Amino acid sequence: MRTSIATVSLSGSLTEKLTAAARAGFDGVEIFENDLLASPLTPEEIRARCADLGLTIDLYQPLRDIEAVPEAEFARNLRRARHKFELMRRLGTDTVLVCSSVSPLAEDDDALAAAQLSQLADLAQEFGVRVAYEALAWGRHVSTYDHAWRIVETAGHPALGTCLDSFHILSRGSDPKGIEDIAGEKIFFLQLADAPLLAMDVLQWSRHYRCFPGQGGFDVAGLVQHVLSAGYDGPLSLEVFNDVFRQADAGPTAIDAHRSLLVLQETVGLARLPAPVVPTGVAFAELVTPDAEPVSALLGALGFARTARHRGKPVDLWQQGEARILVNTGPAVRRDGTALAAIGLESPDPDGAARRAEALLAPVLPRRRTPEDAQLDAVAAPDGTELFFCARTTPELPGWRADFTDTLGQLPPGNGVLRIDHLALTQPWHQFDEAALFHRSVLGLHAQESVDVADPYGLLRSRAVTTPDGSVRIALSVGPAPTEDGAHAQHIALAVEDVVAAARRFREAGGRLLRIPANHYDDLAARFDFAEGELETYQELGILYDRDAGGEFRHCYTRTVGRVFFELVQRDGDYRGYGAPNAPVRLAAQHTAKRLTGG
Repeated sequence: MRTSIATVSLSGSLTEKLTAAARAGFDGVEIFENDLLASPLTPEEIRARCADLGLTIDLYQPLRDIEAVPEAEFARNLRRARHKFELMRRLGTDTVLVCSSVSPLAEDDDALAAAQLSQLADLAQEFGVRVAYEALAWGRHVSTYDHAWRIVETAGHPALGTCLDSFHILSRGSDPKGIEDIAGEKIFFLQLADAPLLAMDVLQWSRHYRCFPGQGGFDVAGLVQHVLSAGYDGPLSLEVFNDVFRQADAGPTAIDAHRSLLVLQETVGLARLPAPVVPTGVAFAELVTPDAEPVSALLGALGFARTARHRGKPVDLWQQGEARILVNTGPAVRRDGTALAAIGLESPDPDGAARRAEALLAPVLPRRRTPEDAQLDAVAAPDGTELFFCARTTPELPGWRADFTDTLGQLPPGNGVLRIDHLALTQPWHQFDEAALFHRSVLGLHAQESVDVADPYGLLRSRAVTTPDGSVRIALSVGPAPTEDGAHAQHIALAVEDVVAAARRFREAGGRLLRIPANHYDDLAARFDFAEGELETYQELGILYDRDAGGEFRHCYTRTVGRVFFELVQRDGDYRGYGAPNAPVRLAAQHTAKRLTGG
C-alpha cells in the first residue's frame, strides 16, 4: 500500500520535512496547517516541490470545531472552510481532516452535527474536496470512532466519510473490530500512531508521547487488519506528535518512520520482506582507542590474552573462553577515548541477515578490504554501532577469524570468563525508541519492557533486546538529558563461572573494581539471608547482588577506560534480568569515581 506521513511528525521547516519524507521512501504527505502557515512558499510552490520530490499531498489538516454549533457560529465556520478549500485547490489535494469539536459552543446533538457536516460536504464538493470526519479521543461530545461513523452515516453525503486514527481509538480502549462494519469506501483516511501505555490525561498523552507503530504498547497491526477487512484501500499514514521527534534531525526520523510502516505491512501481510535471521551468538565486540595501553592492561587483568593480529589493519584479537574482544588503534578511530564501535553477530545466514537489514533501510556500511579479507557485511545501528553478520567460525571454516594471524599458540587459563553475557549500548537521547524497533525488526530480537532507572542526575531509560535463549543480549539505554558524549559509558558484560574468584584475580592482577557504598550491603542484609561471611566478601570486592523467582545474580564492575567499562556477571538458576535494582547504586558509584579520579 501507499505510505504517507504527516508533516507534524518531523522537525524542521516544511521544505526540510518534505525532503526527508521523500528520501525515506514515503509516497505522500499530510500537510499540517501550522507547517503551511509558517512556510515562505506559496501553496503552488509547495505543490510543485512535492511533485518534484515524487510526493502526493494526501491530506490537509486539521479543520477544527466545525459541527453542532449555533447557526451564526456555523456560518462563520463555513466562511473559514471556504477559504481552506480554496487553499487546498491551490495545493492540489482533495481530502481535508475535520476533527470532532472541542468547542464549548458545541451541542450534544447528533442530528445537528450530521446536518451541519452535510452542509460542509456540499461546500467541499464544489471544490472537489472530500471531508474526513475524525473522533478526537477528547472530543466534547464525539470521542469514539463508532460515534463519529454514526453521524457520517446519518448525514449520508457522498463527499463525507470518516478518518480513523489508531491513537484516538486505542487510547480509549475502544474495540476496533467494529471498524469492519464501516463501508470501506466511506473510510476516507487512516492515520496511525503507537504510544507507550501510560496512565495520564489522554490529550497530554496524545500531544507528547505518540510514537511510530511497533515502538509502543498498542496493537496497531490488529487495528489495521480490521481496517483492511472493511475494504479500505487508501494510504497508511503516520500522524505522530512526539516532543523528541520534533527536536531530532528529520532525516533519520523519517527513515525510522518508514521502517515502522514496512514492518507493519509485513505483519499484516501487505508486504514480503526477507525473513528475519536471528543471531545465534556474539562473535566479537570491537573497541576503538587512540591508546592501546590502558585497554590492554585492563583486558590482561581480566584474564584475556592477545591471541592474534589482523593481517592488514592495526587490530588485535584478545580472547578468553568464547569471549573475543577486538582492539582497533587505526587512524580513523575516535580521539576522545576508548569506545565500543562494533559488534560481530554470529548468524546462520549472514547474507540473509544483510538482505533483511537493507530492506528495512539499515545503511549498509562500505568496508575497506583486500581481496584476501573475509567477506563481512555490516550495517549501522541507529547509535552508529557497526553490526557485522558473521558465520560461526570452525577450524574448517574460519570465516572472519582467517583475517587474523595467530600470535599465541594456546589460550592461558584466564580468570574464568566463559563468554560475552550482554552488551550495554547508550543511545543518543532522541533515538531510544528507534533503537528498540531497529533491533527487534532488523535483527529479530525480542524487546523486553522498558524500565526507568534512577540516576543521580535524572531518570535513565533502559530496554533489553534478546534472543529467546539469551545467546545474544543487548541492553539499550538513554541518559536523563542530551549531552555531548551520549550521557553514559557503554559496557561489556562477561559471564564468569565464579564472580568472587574472578574479581579477586582481577584485583590481584592490578585491576581496579568500582567501589560500592556500604549502605548497599546494609540494605542487602535486611532483604536477603546470606551465608556467614558472604556479604562481607561482596562488600570487600564491590560485588552487587540480586535475586528473583528464577535465580540469583552476582556482578561487579571495572573502572571506566575512556567511554567503556566491563562487568563480571554470574547467573545462577534461571535468572533472566540484568541487576536493574542495583543500577542506581552502580550509576551513583560511577559518578563518584569520575568526580574523584576522572575515571
